[in-house]
Amino acid sequence: QVQLVESGGGSVQAGGSLRLSCAASKYYYNCMGWFRQAPGKEREGVATIRGDGYMTYAEFAKGRFTISKDNAENTLYLQMNSLKPEDTAMYYCAADYAAWQSCNHLPRDLAYWGQGTQVTVSS
Repeated sequence: QVQLVESGGGSVQAGGSLRLSCAASKYYYNCMGWFRQAPGKEREGVATIRGDGYMTYAEFAKGRFTISKDNAENTLYLQMNSLKPEDTAMYYCAADYAAWQSCNHLPRDLAYWGQGTQVTVSS
């Protein structure tokens, strides 16, 4: 059974940093990513990493967020720097082993999702 467990969320002031982690069940996923959803808004892609290491970022994430993966531990990370109040959202980890083609389009229909971790950025 696939399980994704996020951690690392919290409350920070604008300009601060957080590192999110996602511990995944030990399967091979050809696409893993981070998504977020703010109250009253649709879920949006933040960053994805494909099985070959190819990374895709949303425009708002470029230059501030970094996605990475520890293959040995099957753990996905999202380093978030220079956080802004508009980054406040629930952040979700997602994974799929059949999303190679769509991975670089920040797909919101990946098969497996974690429960989310809250990130709150105050001004």
